[in-house]
Amino acid sequence: MSASIKKQILFFLLFIVQVSGQKISVDSIKLHSQYLGSDNLEGRSTGSRGAYQAMKYLAKKLQSYRVSPAGDDNTYLQAIPMHGNIPMAASNLLIISHGDTSRLTLNEDYMLFKGGAQTFIPTPIPMVFVGYGIIAPEYDYNDYQSVDVDGKIVVFLSGEPESEDQNYFAGKKQTIYSHVDSKQRIAISRGARGSILILGPQEFKYDDWSYRQRQFLFEDVSLAYSVTGNLSLIVSPGIAEKLFAQEAYSLSGIYNMDHEGTMRSFDLSSSLSFKGVFKEREFIAHNVLGLNPGQTDSYIIVSAHFDHLGIGPAVRGDSIYNGFNDNALGVSVLLEIARVLNASMFELKRSVIFIFLTGEEKGLLGSTYYTDHPVVPLYKTVADINIDGISIFDQFRGLIAVGAELSSLEQILSRFLSQRDLKLCKDEKYLTWMPYSDQFAFTKAGIPSVLIQDGCDYVHLSREEAFQRMRAWQKTIYHSPFDDKNQPINYRAVEQHAQLLLDFVIYLANSNSDPVWKEGVPFNSIRLQTIAEKR
Repeated sequence: MSASIKKQILFFLLFIVQVSGQKISVDSIKLHSQYLGSDNLEGRSTGSRGAYQAMKYLAKKLQSYRVSPAGDDNTYLQAIPMHGNIPMAASNLLIISHGDTSRLTLNEDYMLFKGGAQTFIPTPIPMVFVGYGIIAPEYDYNDYQSVDVDGKIVVFLSGEPESEDQNYFAGKKQTIYSHVDSKQRIAISRGARGSILILGPQEFKYDDWSYRQRQFLFEDVSLAYSVTGNLSLIVSPGIAEKLFAQEAYSLSGIYNMDHEGTMRSFDLSSSLSFKGVFKEREFIAHNVLGLNPGQTDSYIIVSAHFDHLGIGPAVRGDSIYNGFNDNALGVSVLLEIARVLNASMFELKRSVIFIFLTGEEKGLLGSTYYTDHPVVPLYKTVADINIDGISIFDQFRGLIAVGAELSSLEQILSRFLSQRDLKLCKDEKYLTWMPYSDQFAFTKAGIPSVLIQDGCDYVHLSREEAFQRMRAWQKTIYHSPFDDKNQPINYRAVEQHAQLLLDFVIYLANSNSDPVWKEGVPFNSIRLQTIAEKR
């Protein structure tokens, strides 16, 4: 063993001795989460009274822990201008096909991804089916090659082409092309006036339309400086079938083309107009930021979003979407990590920025705003450890590291876990989670990022039992009023997860090397750009 490695191990052991009296307190986590996830905070929707109360609570706790403020003007707050809108029932969407006009019903036949004046289409314009709505030069794939969509409405399938080949749309993994915002950006770049998403064959078969309806009934929120979009909506399976009923290919025919790998784009004989009516507002939301100063001008971010969905459609008489595990528990763990690190009175090599993010449920708004307006330069920020959901089912022997496979964080975390007789698992079931939480905003800013979650090997549950419990939780509790403090919570698992996150923050903050992107990962070019620009 080299002298440098011995020195690093000795330094880490010394730190553990220093903080041994400051272990994670699960009672503190319970106390925070009981408040943040209570009905009194009304689900903490972005820009709501409950979110404001949560923000004040977090700032007050950081102040009581004597954590240094890292927000605007030496406060704990980073102000974010936002815009909100809610589409109203008076909105008028018409489909004209073969001389017949059909008016679709908002929140029954269709839902809007975004609202506002930019969605206005006063006179009917033609529609074009564009397969998956993808242009991917690296895979020699272009759904727009044979059609002209300028000034038209494009209709595309959810998802992306399936493949067993890792070199073609990453095989069974999902690439960024599968996400609706990517499809919408491609459509705009081709001159389309708007887009309609219809469910792909797998989602059409298994999708719960009523669940989707509930998710779209909440206020649409965006950053006030966001680039104006255009009409973008999703239609129900029934409307999707009617849309292709008199076309060259029926919806089932399109699904057959997908199965056979012969997908093609074609003009539709129908047209569309839309006159939306919206309730709109402007407001200021806040991220909450604290700092644990280190010995060097190098930083690690530890993040967790404190917002949730708020008050929405009642389910069995309950209309408050508390977001207890998503993400009151995660926020409470981050608060406890901040308390322990500050109470240790031991200086880490790297500084740690604690960021409690708003607007995650509205499209990673708080994290996107932070990367647009960082409190320290992006190139000096070596990693983000994001916390979104905590182990609540059982204590674990293995972990899933969402996003770690893109950088050397995978090797760093694997070494860290092996020292604790834990393992890092790779599971295809979880590979699609990367873009759906705040680590993705940091990733897109060139910062290696990871979301560390349980999910592969447990102490008392088999892997399949645990997976079935997770699937049941996602189907019946996730983003519903039942993600509240009354659900079963294994606090031994919570404590284990929280302690491990604390230990990994310490491990990474004291490591001798910075995490780096793996060869061929596109985010490396962004990293190199921020370094060159010292941004």
